[in-house]
Amino acid sequence: MQTLTKRIDDLFSAEAPYLTDGGLETTLIFHYGLDLPCFAAFPLLDSAEGRGHLETYYGTYAEIARRAETGFVLDVPSWRASPDWGAELGYGADDLERVNREGAEFAQSLRRKWETETTPILVNGVVGPRGDGYVLDVAMTRGEAETFHAPQIAALVSGGVEMVTAVTMTYVDEAIGVALAAIALSVPVVISFTVETDGRLPSGQPLRDAIAEVDAATESGVLYFMINCAHPDHFKGDVAGDGAWRYRLGGLRSNASRLSHEELDNAEDLDAGDPVEFGQLNRALMADLPNIRVLGGCCGTDDRHIHCIAHGGHRKHDHAA
Repeated sequence: MQTLTKRIDDLFSAEAPYLTDGGLETTLIFHYGLDLPCFAAFPLLDSAEGRGHLETYYGTYAEIARRAETGFVLDVPSWRASPDWGAELGYGADDLERVNREGAEFAQSLRRKWETETTPILVNGVVGPRGDGYVLDVAMTRGEAETFHAPQIAALVSGGVEMVTAVTMTYVDEAIGVALAAIALSVPVVISFTVETDGRLPSGQPLRDAIAEVDAATESGVLYFMINCAHPDHFKGDVAGDGAWRYRLGGLRSNASRLSHEELDNAEDLDAGDPVEFGQLNRALMADLPNIRVLGGCCGTDDRHIHCIAHGGHRKHDHAA
């Protein structure tokens, strides 16, 4: 296990889970009216206008955390800032190194504005999959994945992130590669798996087996694991019970929609589900999973959903998106 920074020690010692944001890209597209080619938010870092949108977006969630007096995990918008996706957007290796580093520095500047004694803020570098986050379309060996993701992680670390989270991992070998690359740089790493309506990874592997395989390959070097991009109903049965593996789950970034990934891909309109129900379901899962440290949302969720997590599912909110 990596040496933990004080901020991560604080994350684990806090009485309540930290909050994080909702669906960044879906909010920017459907609520802000922005065009995000390749579903990538990181190019916004290259303009004052784009940074303004990002500051407004993250500030909405930081304010929810401030009012709830919880910590906040502030993500760098770097999910697509990796070589293959970057190439599609005209970003070469040097450009990607710069935008990842500057993204981390931008997040640091926002933390200096927003952090309070009752709302500590942890800057988190986000690493996305080489391929799609819903389906297993590009497969690498563990070694290939480590080599592929290492430059982005190094750039994020150089910008000052305090941990790295691999989000929407669809199969184990890529997750292991990300974890090994982060461990080699002595930065705490979190792995978040996409799960389907049956609670399994897109690769077909049960979640508990995927967690066990990553732990075996990294000597339990991952800080904790998360679930993303699935409605709580899709996985709550799988995480019920007394299995020791459940204690490795430290975060949830669920969808509010009950649609499958294929249905979401083909939908013309955003399915935001029911924010109140979403808050209640996340609170129920938090009660069943003893080590949950971070709660947020994924595709289709916005500040309404995170407010309802923070306030136990109550409807009253300040919707700013």
